[in-house]
Amino acid sequence: MGEQWSKERAWAWYTARPWIRGCNFMSSDCANRIDQWQAYGFEERFETAKRELALAAETGFNSIRIIPEFFVWEQEHDGFMERFERYIALAHENGISCMIVLGNDCMPPKEEFDKRMHLGEQHVDWGFHGGRRVSQHGTFGGAGYSVLDTREGADRFCAFARELVERYKNDERVLMWDVFNEPGNSNRKSLSLPVLERLFALIRGIDPIQPLTVGVWSETKHPERLPEIERFGLEHSDIVSFHCYSSYADNVEILHRLKAYGRPIVNTEWLARCIGNTVEEIFPLFFAMGVGCYNWGFVAGKYQTYEPWEGLWQDNYAKDPAHNGWDFDKWFHDLYRPSLHPYNPNEIALIKRFCTLADEKH
Repeated sequence: MGEQWSKERAWAWYTARPWIRGCNFMSSDCANRIDQWQAYGFEERFETAKRELALAAETGFNSIRIIPEFFVWEQEHDGFMERFERYIALAHENGISCMIVLGNDCMPPKEEFDKRMHLGEQHVDWGFHGGRRVSQHGTFGGAGYSVLDTREGADRFCAFARELVERYKNDERVLMWDVFNEPGNSNRKSLSLPVLERLFALIRGIDPIQPLTVGVWSETKHPERLPEIERFGLEHSDIVSFHCYSSYADNVEILHRLKAYGRPIVNTEWLARCIGNTVEEIFPLFFAMGVGCYNWGFVAGKYQTYEPWEGLWQDNYAKDPAHNGWDFDKWFHDLYRPSLHPYNPNEIALIKRFCTLADEKH
């Protein structure tokens, strides 16, 4: 039976490897994560992933964060496992490790969820972050829907997590396990806490060689105010991780507070240019402070994360176009255009500069 890593073990693991930097990855021709993992159209999308992961390596990235799709695992189990292995192998061929995300509370309302749960051609609404007019990126009443909310659904999901962790528990190509993405988001609050607790117990029982983490994302400047579900994840993580899409000053304050936990820190989601979270300021900060980082998005495509979150339009811009001086002319996430040309060549030059410095240092 494994247990939470000591701080000494966590630091030994962290300092033994180069500075971790990469992106949250899905090839640009995927409409969503069903598209990323399903058999329908996979070979064509895998060819796209080959080009784009080669570009990620050329950019200087050495890791990607990926979210396997539970629905596809259930519907196409054997094929999904084979395709997932091909992804891990492809990343490794490019010198890139994988952080694997298991649970996820960024969920749409049930009506929208039900519309999405099908294999085959995936619908795209153009002009919307995430490629859907109604999504977890907007504002809606009630809580986002999750299959984890029933005992039977939670049991099935835990079987999914168990199989993945058992298969890759001794595999150096997998960098770490992100046990749950943004627990409590989409108005879900503590709905997923029982499953988060089960997942930690399950994975500790398997005792993988990789560390576990759950990123804090809401009250990151005030850890003492964290909701119960985020506090549980933070206090049981081997590596501290967080999400922050706000300013340079906010990131400095968050890092100052998270360093009090005495563990290595990795940011697993950042980059939101139009609200002040930029490559020019944030990437050098993470380098200087020795904080691993994964920006959201890579090549712009069907998922359209270059568009702002719909909630920004609904809650802010529509009410006050000059809100906080935000610049909606800029891309939100993503680094490259569909042509594979940079969105901003200066950003890519800066990323390469600090990746080179990191490798020289290591």
